[in-house]
Amino acid sequence: MPHLTLPTHRLHYRIDGDQKGKPWLTLCNSLGTDLQMWDAQIADLSGDFRILRYDRRGHGGSEAPLPPYDMADLGGDVIALLDALAIDRTHFCGLSIGGLTGQWLALHAPTRLDRIVLCATAARIGTADSWAARIGDVRASGLRPLVPATADRWFSPEFRAAQPQAAEAVLDSFARTSVDGYAGCCAALAQADFRGALDRIGHPLLAISGDDDPVCPPADLRALARGVRQGRHLSLPGRHIVTIEAAPPFTAALRAFLTASRAD
Repeated sequence: MPHLTLPTHRLHYRIDGDQKGKPWLTLCNSLGTDLQMWDAQIADLSGDFRILRYDRRGHGGSEAPLPPYDMADLGGDVIALLDALAIDRTHFCGLSIGGLTGQWLALHAPTRLDRIVLCATAARIGTADSWAARIGDVRASGLRPLVPATADRWFSPEFRAAQPQAAEAVLDSFARTSVDGYAGCCAALAQADFRGALDRIGHPLLAISGDDDPVCPPADLRALARGVRQGRHLSLPGRHIVTIEAAPPFTAALRAFLTASRAD
């Protein structure tokens, strides 16, 4: 398992489809998940892209520096990976907090990104008070007591009944996330608010929602698409982890958008 060693922590990452001459695509996970949340996309996309995916600090195989974190910390981890791997420019796809990371990068390191896909996210998710309450709950009891409510937010009952192993794998990853890593990222979410800056994002951008997502409903993704200069919105069946619940249409939409000509 390759790692990048930074001054305060190590980041676990993986590269798939490493073929010279192919464009890079960086995948950025949601809160409480690891890089395996993108497994359903890899086989179909690795022939067209060199895919970089990684575990956010405090998640999966990455270490957790002392919290709290902010979006500059999370975005800085991505830039550090790109620099270490000599990736000048990459497409970017992020879900939930991964989508907020993408917005930070588009605003603070715009020359490093090409096309951007933001999934099940918003320019502002929740409130400072709601994230402070979440941090308190996790500090007191850990993540496992949050699993039932998280399962309901992330996946529809129909998906959990039809594909219980897929849902359980993601929820097991959630329960194993370090308390420091999770709480630190909650602190970043408490501060993140890009609503007044979206019009500065000039990259081609696709916002993808789950049509029954209670965390970031389709209206949030429509607002993102309308707020940037070159945005479009697509809604797919499912709840928050739409990359898994609607994997085939999601992967097809991602490929179509990333391979389209600039005139499309």
